[in-house]
Amino acid sequence: MDASLRRELGAHLRAARAQVTPEDVGLSAGPRRRAPGLRREEVAALAGVSVAWYTWLEQGRVGTSRQVIDAVCRTLRMDDDARRHALALAGFLPGTPLAAGERAAPGAATRALLAGLATTPALALDERLDILTANAPYRALWGDPALLPAARRNLLLHLVTGPPGPYRVTDEEPLLRGLYQHFRTATAHAPDDPRAAEIVRLLHRERPEAAHWWDCRTVADFRPVTVTAGPRRLTFSLLRPVGDPGVLLLTQT
Repeated sequence: MDASLRRELGAHLRAARAQVTPEDVGLSAGPRRRAPGLRREEVAALAGVSVAWYTWLEQGRVGTSRQVIDAVCRTLRMDDDARRHALALAGFLPGTPLAAGERAAPGAATRALLAGLATTPALALDERLDILTANAPYRALWGDPALLPAARRNLLLHLVTGPPGPYRVTDEEPLLRGLYQHFRTATAHAPDDPRAAEIVRLLHRERPEAAHWWDCRTVADFRPVTVTAGPRRLTFSLLRPVGDPGVLLLTQT
């Protein structure tokens, strides 16, 4: 487990700790607290580890056992997505195929599948949600992402800044939150990836009023979301073609 992943795991634990109240775990709130959530010593006691060890874990200074990670996740009331993310960061589950600087590419079969979806807008994406290719129904509805500058050829940026096509998503928050949580889940496994950092910087610049989204450390696999776009109701779904590691298919049915 390298140092950058240990730091990412520590940040994940700190963010989760801030969301748990003493009452959630059967403790008295006691005197006024300077920060939200549980104290480190409370997490350590409930998880059955020393305060020093848990502090080092949050600081990214040590690795640890599967047993300790499981105990901490239970104490912090993590949901299944957050727990799997913690275990993957700690090296106990297979992580995302994303590596810093790595670029995925859809194979011929995936491109043929996209082209064959004659009435369903669809994209091929990498784990950063960068757009690799779009089919004809997608281009007709949203405009051609290939015409965008390379730095902006990303699904999150495409939606945040308004696609060049005739329609806009009018109830965008659940969609953007879900996609960003998926982005965080994937890119946290390559915390030094320059492209992921560039996407976050551009999101902050384009939608500064949504900084609380871009700063949020919540992780989750994307679940289908239905939105309104002009006269249509579209359900966004993400699929993984087995033969193309690191490639995602976004369909809009």
